[in-house]
Amino acid sequence: MASKVSNIRATHGPRARILYRHRPEAPTPGTPTSFDTPPSPLGPRGKQHSIAADALHEDHLRNIQRLKKLRADAVDRVLRKPARDTVGHLHQGRPLVPTRGPLTDVLAKYPPQFWLRHTALPFDRLGRTALVLVADPAVLPSLQEALKDDFDTLLPVMAAADVIEKHLLAQFDPELTKDASQSVPAVESCRSFDPTAARPLAFACLGLLITLCFVAPAFLATLASGFALIGLLMFTALRATGLIGQFRPPRLKPVALPSEVLPRISMLVPLFREAEIGRHLLRRLCRLSYPRDRLEVLLVVEEDDQITQDAIRLADLPDWFRVVEVPGYGALKTKPRAMNYALNFCRGDIIGVWDAEDAPEPHQLHRVAHHFATAPPEVVCLQGVLDYYNCDHNWISRCFTLEYAGWFRVLMQGLARLRLVLPLGGTTMFIRRNALEQLGAWDAHNVTEDADLGVRIARRGLRTEMVAVTTYEEANSRVIPWIKQRSRWLKGFMMTYLVHMRHPRRLWRELGPRRFLGFQAFFLGTIGQSLMGPVLWSFWLIVLGLGHPASAYVPPAILHFSATALILFEALSISIWIAGARASGRGYLAWNAPLMPLYFLMSCAAALKALYEVFAAPFFWDKTQHGDHGGAE
Repeated sequence: MASKVSNIRATHGPRARILYRHRPEAPTPGTPTSFDTPPSPLGPRGKQHSIAADALHEDHLRNIQRLKKLRADAVDRVLRKPARDTVGHLHQGRPLVPTRGPLTDVLAKYPPQFWLRHTALPFDRLGRTALVLVADPAVLPSLQEALKDDFDTLLPVMAAADVIEKHLLAQFDPELTKDASQSVPAVESCRSFDPTAARPLAFACLGLLITLCFVAPAFLATLASGFALIGLLMFTALRATGLIGQFRPPRLKPVALPSEVLPRISMLVPLFREAEIGRHLLRRLCRLSYPRDRLEVLLVVEEDDQITQDAIRLADLPDWFRVVEVPGYGALKTKPRAMNYALNFCRGDIIGVWDAEDAPEPHQLHRVAHHFATAPPEVVCLQGVLDYYNCDHNWISRCFTLEYAGWFRVLMQGLARLRLVLPLGGTTMFIRRNALEQLGAWDAHNVTEDADLGVRIARRGLRTEMVAVTTYEEANSRVIPWIKQRSRWLKGFMMTYLVHMRHPRRLWRELGPRRFLGFQAFFLGTIGQSLMGPVLWSFWLIVLGLGHPASAYVPPAILHFSATALILFEALSISIWIAGARASGRGYLAWNAPLMPLYFLMSCAAALKALYEVFAAPFFWDKTQHGDHGGAE
């Protein structure tokens, strides 16, 4: 039977809602029985009842009157009674009367995340005693410790989590919505980039290039060849370093953990216009073997995304799924902003991310938990391997799979073991929650929030390791969608580089010389290989014994060195792709390795599109189209 989904909206401020199944949570053994589901907060004429009336049954209100004669010294005796007898408390002969709203002064002393994490809401007080709505009594010790300066005693009133969160959203939703877009300090965020102010300089550079193209084409070719050669050498050094580092022995394999000590994991699954793939997602995630009481999956949906909302309503979501609807905030609508908002509702100690088309291995989360348990304290993030389940669809999908195999199964393994800066993938990444919050979570304005987060982790002296898990995705197999996706990645790389290079000396101090050079090699090399592709291909003229446009300004020895560097780079890349194909168990894909330079012809168009958007639409999220091949079943 399809489950019913209730829409819980805030009573004021920007609209936000959390969608829950109507399934009561099983009470913790030995704890008081939860109250019945509260009635609607709106009365017959739209008047709002008190929060206590939302949470308390009529017999509970009668109990409050019955407890009027109790004195303060009877609190302990009252608390030992069942929940239906412990809904009131008298201090100095005065009755505790429910209020018409939460204790806003107490709420204001702590950030919204504190109350959402505890799923608690103080709604009445009398002296140093407070009544608090809670969904789980296990949070009371932590709550009591945090509120000890305000209250000596907390009297718990059990209420449904969705009721508590509804009232917290009514209080904090505007703040949460704003914070989701500005969680990262401005100095480390793309949001401080002003494309309008940068356009005059961009137009001036473009004008100079056009002028040189007509006035001094040979000089322009020489200048471009020099930049292309520098980028090629840096990227070759990075790839060679990663390949060598891949042979370094890995850290000792983590030991297995007993089920009772496994950490709680919250997985974020951002969705946007995913009507085609929604029916496959539930089937894939339900194969996970991680204990359900230690796992929650949050489906993150934009409030105006009716397509995805309709698809979710047709799904029979298990109890360990929740749907978080992200309210709008101006024109900004990006995946990292949605995840920042949803992070407030996560209850796990480890936060992970999957994309809508992902098919994770069933035992993936067990391996993540085991790896974290034995990793050094400075290891706060794990990155899994990404692969494709539609690799045999056509030539583009085969090359895409081969590219990922070389990157995730060879190069990233080596870079992680050498402790260089590791740009994260946008999915199958797992991070300790406390570290993520200290970092400011994701940059909502960066369209490659994953790579940016990897750099910020390294700047704090923390580390990312590769974890031996694999998630299968859908590879773009059409030219236009491939170019759109790659242009978004390249634009994000450009923005990330500009942001972190605002203060090069500070970046040098925080990363250290070795990781600083690795940072330069990755971003300049990746961007340069795509943007300067035609210039690099001109070096083949030298290999073929033909004249090069730069020969008028550059000695022949330099030109031959450039051609040799290009050959070595291509040979190194082919070796990496072949090694990646073997590591993925798809050795037959190695036959496509020599053809990969033709595949990367598309990246030049993507780079030009990315460069244009840096100045025209730096925060525009060009969504990747998925669902053409169903999913891994």
